[in-house]
Amino acid sequence: MKTNLESYNNSWYSTGRSAVVRALWFLTSALFVQCNWNPSSAVRVFLLRLFGAKIGKGVVIKPAVEIKYPWLLIVGDYVWIGEQVWIDNLAMIEIGSHVCISQGAYLLTGNHDYSKPTFDLMVKPIRLEEAVWIGARAIVCPGVICQSHAVLTAGSVARKNLDAYTIYSGNPALPVKQRLISEA
Repeated sequence: MKTNLESYNNSWYSTGRSAVVRALWFLTSALFVQCNWNPSSAVRVFLLRLFGAKIGKGVVIKPAVEIKYPWLLIVGDYVWIGEQVWIDNLAMIEIGSHVCISQGAYLLTGNHDYSKPTFDLMVKPIRLEEAVWIGARAIVCPGVICQSHAVLTAGSVARKNLDAYTIYSGNPALPVKQRLISEA
């Protein structure tokens, strides 16, 4: 059997908002969130909340961040989201408090079933628990839970859940050592 994209059908999938709301978000995002000219994290946070994101206090969102659907995003307190982070949330993404997502990281909730001739869309949520650090250019795949204080190093790919207080590296990401946090 061969792949047949002519038969592809994801009509079962719903974004949770109308085409008008999605169009307004895409325009607003392009002009004020994804752009480099707007240095104001507060403006980005305000607009994300306006479109349904649940965002805590003290959140910093740097320029050129792309968020597919703000109404499918929950962010805790004192979270840092770096430049050019892509939150491709076809499903819910929950980000706990004190999480750092470094520049260019990619949170991916959608994929395709390559075993089906119709290449069916598959979506699964992502959860980053408290004080997780996602390194620069790292990728978190659909359905992954990064437990409290886990670290995914720069350029690594998390295809499976990450254990608490563990540092992961590589593609696929494997545990390399425990995360020890010294007293200040």
